[in-house]
Amino acid sequence: MSSRAAPIARFSAQEALVCAMVLMSVADGPMSDAELGMMSRMVQELPVFSDFHAGEIESVTDTVAKLLSRTDGLDQAMTMLRDALPMRLRETAYLLACEVCAADGDATQEELQFLQDLRIGLDLDRLIAGAIERAAKARFQVI
Repeated sequence: MSSRAAPIARFSAQEALVCAMVLMSVADGPMSDAELGMMSRMVQELPVFSDFHAGEIESVTDTVAKLLSRTDGLDQAMTMLRDALPMRLRETAYLLACEVCAADGDATQEELQFLQDLRIGLDLDRLIAGAIERAAKARFQVI
């Protein structure tokens, strides 16, 4: 019997976008209700998800959980995410991750580290990533 786990199928572009959100939400521990709610709203409202159903978030979440249970799971998830996304959707993936990060308040050190890893993994320019982060932060300011 092989000690290697069976490979997980490739992500579609939409699944990869959800993967970015799921990875962000679990970067600092279990997924919060605010994070899950944010993911569901974005899947329901954004044009990139026009033919993707919110119920499919659970399937992607299960796949990500299986990946993260492996020794190299995060690296494998990042590779699958990057491979599934054309360059024009990599900024979208980063934006979605930032929105999930901002959904439940201040970013933790683990979330900030994940965002840096995601930016590098997606080969995004540092200035573009900074602008996306700033926009997400501005959207969630409270009075």
